[in-house]
Amino acid sequence: MTETVIKKSLFSKIFTTLKQALQGDESFDYTSGSIKKAVILLAIPMVLEMMMESVFALVDLYFVGHLEHSSFAIQTVGLTESVLTIIYSLDIGLSMAATAVVARRIGEKDPVAAAKAGMQAIIIAFVLSVFMSIFGIIYAKDILLFMGASVEAAEHGFRYTQIMIGSSLCITFLFLINGIFRGAGNAAIAMKSLWIANICNIILCPILINGFGSIPAFGLVGAAIATTLGRSIGVLYQVYHLFYGNGVLKIKISYLIPDFKQIKALVKIAAPGVLQFVIASCSWIFLAQLVATTGGDHGSAGYQTALRIMMFFILPAWGLSNVQQLWLGRI
Repeated sequence: MTETVIKKSLFSKIFTTLKQALQGDESFDYTSGSIKKAVILLAIPMVLEMMMESVFALVDLYFVGHLEHSSFAIQTVGLTESVLTIIYSLDIGLSMAATAVVARRIGEKDPVAAAKAGMQAIIIAFVLSVFMSIFGIIYAKDILLFMGASVEAAEHGFRYTQIMIGSSLCITFLFLINGIFRGAGNAAIAMKSLWIANICNIILCPILINGFGSIPAFGLVGAAIATTLGRSIGVLYQVYHLFYGNGVLKIKISYLIPDFKQIKALVKIAAPGVLQFVIASCSWIFLAQLVATTGGDHGSAGYQTALRIMMFFILPAWGLSNVQQLWLGRI
């Protein structure tokens, strides 16, 4: 009887901890609480968050794979995602810096300084995103041609690339604000924002690609619109919780006034991470370009599909690495 009670108690504790991890528990003190519980509370939402980030491309590939010129469409999605890894690298590096600084300030019991640091990171992200968006909109076709796409494929898919790179602000904010939430110890909000964004993308993709009722079929462009709308809705969810949530961080508009000393510190922290991921991204871009050039449109389409599936299993490891970073930032 005693053994049964112990098992039930253990199961109850595990279930409660999992529930806290998925719902978020900012009341837990990561600097003095149980290490095992802290790892679970942080790791589960972070791993799920990174898995959700890889779903965007998989969903797009699935639905555009049923279009008439599916090889062109799949190649365009894959090559565009390969180029977007440069943006992801900048976003991840900046997100890591924001997470580290916010976590440090929260660990020092100074939520005001944490909120101000997060807003300075948003200023940096906004400036970088504007330049990347303009570049992507103007040179979308040239980017596809540079990546090894045929002239026909580039002509068919450059609108998709324009929208995806042109929406850099949404991508950057999705990464960065999630980093701010992770630094504040609320990894569940970061996870939920990706859930919402992906659910919207999954719903909108078939509607905008194939048309529905009075909504016309946009084809490949519809996939880009659906993904951008999904990410934008995820960002709106984040912004709402930043300004009106009940978490530790209390954001005010006045915190958006540039503090160049803080901005310089964030750039200094972000630079090594950005460089690390940019080097890795360049290798992905080189391989994508090589396969597109030597394997043609069909070979490139197959390679990009396999690569996106592989990334679905690699990205969760980044979620686990974020746990260590956050823990070190808080202590």
